[in-house]
Amino acid sequence: MVCFLASSTAWTALIAFALSIHAQNILPSTQASLFPLRENERTPDLFPMPPCGSFKLEEATIDDMQQAMSQGSLSSVQLTLCYMQRIYQLQSYTNSLLQFNPDVLQIASSLDAERKAGHVRSPLHGIPFTVKDNIASKDNMETTAGSWTLLGSIVPRDAHVVRQLREKGAVLLGKATLSEWADMRSSNYSEGYSARGGQVRSAYNFTVNPGGSSSGSAVAVGSNAIPFSVGTETDGSIINPAMRNAVVGFKPSVGLTSRAGVVPESEHQDSVGTFARTVRDAVYALDAIYDPDSNDNYTSAQKGHTPDGGYAQYLTNKSSLANATFGIPWNSFWVYADEEQLATLLAIVDLIASAGATIINETEILDYETIVSPNGWDWDFGTTRGFPNESEFTVVKVDFYNNIATYLSELTNTDIHNLSDIVQYNYNNDGTEGGNPWPQGNPAFWSGQDAFLASLETGGVQDETYFQALEFTQTKCKNGIDHALTAYSDSPLSGLLVPPQVGQSYQIAAQAQYPVITVPAGYHDREGDHGMPYGLALIQTMWAEAELVRWGSAIENLINTEGQALGVGRRRPRWLGYKERNVPVPF
Repeated sequence: MVCFLASSTAWTALIAFALSIHAQNILPSTQASLFPLRENERTPDLFPMPPCGSFKLEEATIDDMQQAMSQGSLSSVQLTLCYMQRIYQLQSYTNSLLQFNPDVLQIASSLDAERKAGHVRSPLHGIPFTVKDNIASKDNMETTAGSWTLLGSIVPRDAHVVRQLREKGAVLLGKATLSEWADMRSSNYSEGYSARGGQVRSAYNFTVNPGGSSSGSAVAVGSNAIPFSVGTETDGSIINPAMRNAVVGFKPSVGLTSRAGVVPESEHQDSVGTFARTVRDAVYALDAIYDPDSNDNYTSAQKGHTPDGGYAQYLTNKSSLANATFGIPWNSFWVYADEEQLATLLAIVDLIASAGATIINETEILDYETIVSPNGWDWDFGTTRGFPNESEFTVVKVDFYNNIATYLSELTNTDIHNLSDIVQYNYNNDGTEGGNPWPQGNPAFWSGQDAFLASLETGGVQDETYFQALEFTQTKCKNGIDHALTAYSDSPLSGLLVPPQVGQSYQIAAQAQYPVITVPAGYHDREGDHGMPYGLALIQTMWAEAELVRWGSAIENLINTEGQALGVGRRRPRWLGYKERNVPVPF
């Protein structure tokens, strides 16, 4: 058995091992260079992806992989090694993986043995995946949320979602890089940066914000470095990086997926979701991770609201759109999209209408004039208006103080027990952890740890202002979305179509605890954001994931089959600015 150390030196060991087994035909011998050749600059071929044996791995779906494994032309060990080779090829450029699992080949081998014996656990059997580094795994990997603060701490158990994926036969390849503490620590920072992991960079344009906080998850999937990944969202941390890396992001209702074993922000908004290159693959992953969990009491609310047999049964195609009715919350969200996006997204809306769907414009969020920020995403918008008792951040900063203490209480082998310890550690290690604002601290944490300090100042006290803010944000946002879904048609709408680069859209859904899905749509040509993707998203009400699966897959199928003339849908990255190394990455 070969054991790989969970460190940067492991990559050298990995490649040496991979080369040593070429003779056994476990990996293909290939003449393709892993180096980016300058003659291929600004094209998808800059980082060519060799086949995995006889299997074309680039852009392959989970069904493609399963078919090859069932036919015996591909194994889980081979598939895992090929993805590890791809990660090695890209790691010094995209930096999407924070740590790989030293036991991954042993896991893959055992699953190959199960398959050979006739036992296939699920559609994910033998499929490699990663999880964001704020999701605990009880193995030989760290769980640190990207911070040196938690290095060496030992978690009590697998996060529930990790345990579920292991039971379904998925192969945990490693931990994805992220925005440190899932964007909780600072108000002005570089998305995708953590002290422990460094800066994640989008394969579409290395010099532009890759989206956060589940940055490494989205970048890895988008660059064909992993089939699917699991991330977390409090307010946009799945939808934002997914749409900025031309992948599908599925953020479920709060309580559909357990947060037990996840480094928290807010129990009222945290949700675990999935990334993949197709809706089907994202749903396979969702089916593996949702169910009630006794360690997260919010998941008990899903009983009676989830389907027997999972969500994959609701996958469909463009023909079903003839039965759909979608709303356009124009004044609530669409008015804030730039002209380039509007032209493309409205062309897709026209395409959806041509497939038979009914489109109703100006299906507005109730009281959008009050609850939707006109100046972009702002999770302290209530305070901006002069009403901290109507602010999302009023809730989150109190929740974080209490929720992080609960999480830390279960760790061993650490001196970090509460938020005060984290804050002091960051001050003591200012050069790396940036406790103070720049220029005294770290330029990637421009404002230092001001959000941590705001949380610390609350002392975790749930006072009248806190409860008023909780009531206001949840009720206003739930009522606002439900009104848009029901007030403009004789029957509830199939969903609200929104431009997810307008961050206010997923912000309202996050406060309402409602689910969102985004699918790849278009690509920017404008200066400063050149080459970066954007998506088209659907918002629904609580527990309406089946609707998002049905209509998200139908729209994706329509785009893929009839959207070529519009230049829309997912396309491989062109690796713009791949030699540049600016930190922080600007917004």
